[in-house]
Amino acid sequence: MVSAVVSTGEAQAQRPLGAAASDLAIELVKINKRFGPVHANKDIDLKVRRGTVHGIVGENGAGKSTLMSILYGFYTADSGEIRVNGRAEAITDSRYALKLGIGMVHQHFMLVDNFSILENVVLGAEDSALLGKSLTRARAELTRLAREYRLEVDPDAIIEDVSVGTQQRVEILKALYRGADVLILDEPTGVLTPAEADDLFRVLNVLRDQGKTIILITHKLREIMAVTDYVSVMRQGQMVETLKTSETSPEQLAELMVGRRVLLRVDKGAAHPGDTFLSVEDLVVKDDLGVTRVKGVSFSVRAGEIVGIAGVAGNGQSELLESVSGMRDQSAGTVKLKGVPLSLEGDDGAHRARKAGLAHVPEDRQRMGLITSFEEWENAMLGYEDDKAYGKGLLLDINAARAEARERIAKFDIRPTNERLKTANFSGGNQQKIVLAREMERNPDVLIVGQPTRGVDIGAIEFIHNQIIKMRDAGKAILLVSVELDEIRSLSDRILVMFDGQIVGEADPATATEQELGLMMAGIGKEAGK
Repeated sequence: MVSAVVSTGEAQAQRPLGAAASDLAIELVKINKRFGPVHANKDIDLKVRRGTVHGIVGENGAGKSTLMSILYGFYTADSGEIRVNGRAEAITDSRYALKLGIGMVHQHFMLVDNFSILENVVLGAEDSALLGKSLTRARAELTRLAREYRLEVDPDAIIEDVSVGTQQRVEILKALYRGADVLILDEPTGVLTPAEADDLFRVLNVLRDQGKTIILITHKLREIMAVTDYVSVMRQGQMVETLKTSETSPEQLAELMVGRRVLLRVDKGAAHPGDTFLSVEDLVVKDDLGVTRVKGVSFSVRAGEIVGIAGVAGNGQSELLESVSGMRDQSAGTVKLKGVPLSLEGDDGAHRARKAGLAHVPEDRQRMGLITSFEEWENAMLGYEDDKAYGKGLLLDINAARAEARERIAKFDIRPTNERLKTANFSGGNQQKIVLAREMERNPDVLIVGQPTRGVDIGAIEFIHNQIIKMRDAGKAILLVSVELDEIRSLSDRILVMFDGQIVGEADPATATEQELGLMMAGIGKEAGK
């Protein structure tokens, strides 16, 4: 990656004269890009009209990010042409992309936590050897941009002290400060509360009304319908269709993305809860730095119900799941399975939890759920190696393990259908299915699922949701954590909201509004104030 060291004035001065001659801000013509045998982009054509919000959707591996990386100069196309404001351009790096007025807001923010907002905005775009002069001029420009685009921030606030929504504003201001007329946003709402997402949409509308062009990459069809003017659908490296958003629907977009009809809603009947299978009492958990992340949390999950925990990432959900599943020691409190306290301390806490009937699908499948250098069949038995089905003592029945893996590959529609393939060679959605199959097929009493569909294709989302509902209907107790509020509302029978390490409210998903949940997630709701 090449750092973009260019100020607003420099970028505008170097912008080609007559740049507004075309009504197309961006045009991609017959773009091709290969990575070895993988043809990531195949003859892609894309037209983005000036002053519009243009959405790009597609499954994982459809080629969206590759295409935008070519436009922003991270990659160079093997063939094809990029036209910016009607002129053919050879974009060789992100510095030159910025000179042409193309900026990018990444999914994972590129900010220095202990710098101020002003320092982050000017970093890499200093226009003087004297930092003080650069900061003075930047402060005036930042004030102007914030006022013009309604992106108000405190220039002197430290990044680590402001909300995620404010950090995203800073990323947008960074791009505008460098003179961007075209903004590429990659999955911009993944870490935002509903209120912050609504605020972002307001900002995007203001930017569009001021003549900026927005390219929005997202897998959330509701957002596409809410904020875009046009939407392009990619599938398997090809551009399938470009439509006016007002003339399409989520159902049509999903079908175009996957190539078949997809049920976008979760089809489930009423829950019939039974006895309490999982109870957590006064749980206190610290992170690796000794900071208390879970602060006296208590709740229960009954047989035949799904309890969802909603909250913005970083409010203690991860530490909660790791502790209840035996992966992290608890500082205080009790976890009971069917009324019996679980002994979860020590390196083998997770093993004892599994033995007691608790299965766990971790939030990060690659870091905690899989060993990607292992073959599929090896990961399919990971953590259950002492199961009698795989032999006795030190002798492993490899044929039995591989045969079982093939059965689960078929049942969970895992692709490719090759248990000898290294897990690193499966897509994210299929890696998730491998973990789900391993844990669900153990017939646990309690299933803990963290981020069940993070980074998963829309077709796989439908399948995973159906499997979770089947387990509930089979009388299992399910604890679900997801940053996707729509997912929590669709799957859960009860919703608990976490903020700053505490349960700040409980809601009925049938009646709770997104606004009510969003307020609790921000720590300012009616329940949170009690």
